[in-house]
Amino acid sequence: QVQLVESGGGSVQAGGSLRLSCVVSGYTERNYCMAWFRQAPGKEREGVATIAHYGGTSTYYADSVKGRFTLSQDNAANILYLQMNSLKPEDTAMYYCAVRQSWEYCYPGSRRDFTYWGQGTQVTVSS
Repeated sequence: QVQLVESGGGSVQAGGSLRLSCVVSGYTERNYCMAWFRQAPGKEREGVATIAHYGGTSTYYADSVKGRFTLSQDNAANILYLQMNSLKPEDTAMYYCAVRQSWEYCYPGSRRDFTYWGQGTQVTVSS
């Protein structure tokens, strides 16, 4: 059974930092696409950052977070991290990680569905 568990959310002031973690268990595919999404109340879900594994790796970021957020992985521990710096009030949202087998079109704006999702972790940034 595949499980994704996010953690690391919290409340910070603008300009602060947080590091989100997504621990993946039960997923054994070598090629895949993993992503962080976020959804604020009353807004559509937004792709934040993605990482594609296909023999090599590629990472992509939404324009709204480029230069501030960074993806990294601990492959041995099956953890995907999202380091978030210079946080802004508009970054306030529930953050979710997700994974699917297809690594193609693995970028934040893609409409491709993801197979597995975590339960989310709340990030609140105050001004």
